Amino acid sequence: MAILNRDAILKADDLKKEVVKVPEWGGEVIISTMTGYARDAWEQHLVQSKDGALINVRARLVVATAVDEKGNRLFAEDDVIALGEKSVAALERCVKVAQRLNRLTESELDDLKKN
Repeated sequence: MAILNRDAILKADDLKKEVVKVPEWGGEVIISTMTGYARDAWEQHLVQSKDGALINVRARLVVATAVDEKGNRLFAEDDVIALGEKSVAALERCVKVAQRLNRLTESELDDLKKN
């Protein structure tokens, strides 16, 4: 295996994506691996939230991981509440893929809640 330099690392397309069928929404959604920055921001919000960090956690995860064909995020942070009003079945389909791609386990979520 080759030793990578700075340019090779920064140019690497390392964000995995997966298409999720969401019949409730009438189509498909692309879910992506989060960047390091996005994961840190997502975790920080959960840790800093004083009034129930897991409220709307599904929508918040979809906001952080749903992307268009070019890899640009579909949603802004301001969309969390509106997205949280959507079908839990649809959100859960996206969340399961986001958890797998981003290596988010239930124990990691429990650890974040404790902090």
